[in-house]
Amino acid sequence: MSHLVAPSLLAANFLKLADDIEMVNNSDADWFHVDVMDGHFVPNISFGFSIISQINTIAKKPLDVHLMISNPDQFIDVCKDAGAYGLTVHYETSTHLHRTIDQIRKAGMKPGVVINPHNPVNLLSEIVADVDLVLLMSVNPGFGGQKFIGNTYDRISRLKDLLLAKNSHALIEIDGGVDTSNARELIKRGADVLVAGSFVFKSINPAQTISDLKKY
Repeated sequence: MSHLVAPSLLAANFLKLADDIEMVNNSDADWFHVDVMDGHFVPNISFGFSIISQINTIAKKPLDVHLMISNPDQFIDVCKDAGAYGLTVHYETSTHLHRTIDQIRKAGMKPGVVINPHNPVNLLSEIVADVDLVLLMSVNPGFGGQKFIGNTYDRISRLKDLLLAKNSHALIEIDGGVDTSNARELIKRGADVLVAGSFVFKSINPAQTISDLKKY
């Protein structure tokens, strides 16, 4: 399977959100990446579930929803109703992670788990066989436009080894500071999904930028 590209709508122009969604619809992108922030787990607030529902009415590609929130369990059904295809929760926010993952799958979504840059990937050893996606944050969550953290490459390699050891078929997703300067190495190390926000939506030709990310 060739790698996937998921433009992050957090960086879109919200005064022209429908136009940006149509651009992604007509581009080589595979998913929409949708970040939900609560101002508690991360120091920022993004859009809520009513906006996701509206995005879903015109999005022609799956919604990859990333919950950067405390107590994600209480919003699982809400995310499903809003149109989420995949739902990813943070290791750091989930007290009973197995139960949360099971609830996501029972709700009809693809479950994923996220881990922050400071946490070792082996913390996920008991859950990787149960998820469809592992998201490695390559910046600290909460804000777009941050600088890529270089040790992400080694983290991908370690995660790839862990997935093989646990016979997990989970995709590896990278979120934060992804651009054409690091995409090739990320894919080489084992990344399956590249999330890109500012690099796509602030470029002169966003659709071409998405195509460039798909070439590696």
